[in-house]
Amino acid sequence: MSQITTLTILTYQGFTDKFWALSMMQFGHRYMKSVQGQSFYKLLGSGKENFNPFPDWNVYAVLQVWEDKSFAEYFFKTHKLSQLYQRHADKMEVLYLESIQARGLWNGKNPFQSSVKPKDIREEDQIAVITRASIKTNMLLKFWKFVPESQRPLENAEGLLYTKGFGELPFVEMATFSIWKTLDHLQTYAYQSHEHIKAIQKTRKLDWYSEELFSRFRLQEKLILKA
Repeated sequence: MSQITTLTILTYQGFTDKFWALSMMQFGHRYMKSVQGQSFYKLLGSGKENFNPFPDWNVYAVLQVWEDKSFAEYFFKTHKLSQLYQRHADKMEVLYLESIQARGLWNGKNPFQSSVKPKDIREEDQIAVITRASIKTNMLLKFWKFVPESQRPLENAEGLLYTKGFGELPFVEMATFSIWKTLDHLQTYAYQSHEHIKAIQKTRKLDWYSEELFSRFRLQEKLILKA
């Protein structure tokens, strides 16, 4: 068996469905108890454009880690929660992700097991990145004042196909998700962007995270369940 991760991105329209989506941030957990083959999950809200910490009430996400792909496929085809998401969402997109490397912790554990070796990544493979952090309460103001400067290079980053801020708790429990055209495009941004390097140095200096995780994936498949 080979571990697979899915990120389901859900877009809602209309007050009733948006309110339902918000309620599922709490009530969705009850459905997760009956999901087979799932080793880790997170119900996520999202922030407004340009990593604004204020909520985007239109977009939510579900992150799930599976023992293998067959469990994920069975969930999306048959599980009541998946059916509810399809009923209420205006758009539902599932990204299948194979872990390349993950460093750090998420709630005290690293949920991602490497299933792809770097040498096996092909030139045409798209690369997804999840970065997640818990921000120390006494560092919240400094952190969010610095975000616009640190994220500015992303606006024109070559090879960036998609980026969005997600989180379990606004302002405090934050994650970013991005998709890059190739591994080379990601590495060029990560290691040659002056602003990005400065942000990493400032993070180390100020130590404003109580917990953090950085992970890379190969985008294996994109499944549109509702468009």
